[in-house]
Amino acid sequence: MPPGTAPLLCIDAPSLLYRAWFGLPDSIKGADGEPVNALLGTANLVLRAVADHAPRAVVLCDGAEAAVYRKIAYPPYHADRPPVPDGLQHQWELAPAFFEAFGWNWAHSDDLEADDLLGAYAVAEAATGGSALLFTGDRDMFQCVSDQVHVLYPQRGQDGPARIDPAAVRDRYGVEPHQVPDFIALRGDPSDGLPGARGIGEKTAASLLRLHGDLAGVLAAAERDEVAPRMKNTLIEDADLLRTFLDVATLRPPAVELPRDSPTDLAGAAAAAEAHGMKRLAERLRS
Repeated sequence: MPPGTAPLLCIDAPSLLYRAWFGLPDSIKGADGEPVNALLGTANLVLRAVADHAPRAVVLCDGAEAAVYRKIAYPPYHADRPPVPDGLQHQWELAPAFFEAFGWNWAHSDDLEADDLLGAYAVAEAATGGSALLFTGDRDMFQCVSDQVHVLYPQRGQDGPARIDPAAVRDRYGVEPHQVPDFIALRGDPSDGLPGARGIGEKTAASLLRLHGDLAGVLAAAERDEVAPRMKNTLIEDADLLRTFLDVATLRPPAVELPRDSPTDLAGAAAAAEAHGMKRLAERLRS
């Protein structure tokens, strides 16, 4: 990242809210008797990232459970995902006002997913010469990684999230960040309902992309009989479907307005935490 640049910290709100919901007991409740575990856990995760990286501003991104264009392109996309648990849904409705009290920004799209918004803020910030950190548990976002954009990827334990730069993407997947959508199209992504190419796993997908550059190059190589016979027929027969998977896996960043520099409002955060029954967090923020 550019030296001396305070990054824009972009939060995948659904990813962190779900992580906190499953990571903390729902017996943690606010004054109204409803669970606040997801709000509390997400606040703690973001506050630690703020302390570690001193961002110029924080924006939490939220969106549709499945982008409209992705469902049109491939109806099974996200089809097997369960509904949001009742206790989490209640907290989701409280989240925008709660986190805005911290001096953070909340961005939402009805048509696109949080991923697309994260990508949009990363692209916009990088275009100004700045840098961005994307805090998300979704590895699809590795496609945004560059010298100016890194991903903070949650991991178990007390070490905090792993920082994913271009070298880390190459180490994990064996491809460049810009090849990640092509990689997903070939390998598949069960969490999104994308089966990928029949008989092609992670290592084979990476090898094909290193040799042929992108999905279009892989499909052209199959037509020229330049791939192993066991893969050739699959690639040729399923070419259109694989192109659909690529379209689904590729972000469509909308136009966004970058937030102004804004430090975390500790007093506002403490008041919001106390109002939701998070007394320990409020005391910590005040101290």
